Amino acid sequence: MENENKFGFTNFAETWNGRLAMLGFVIAVATELLTGQGILSQLGLM
Repeated sequence: MENENKFGFTNFAETWNGRLAMLGFVIAVATELLTGQGILSQLGLM
């Protein structure tokens, strides 16, 4: 386990990618609920 490569398409990398994606989604939804504006509106794209 210690010698496992930490870069590329490994289980380690994919697990953390999924966790960070879920965290980002929850933050995006919470921000939208708190501000009443969508993410694109906040960025000035809509």
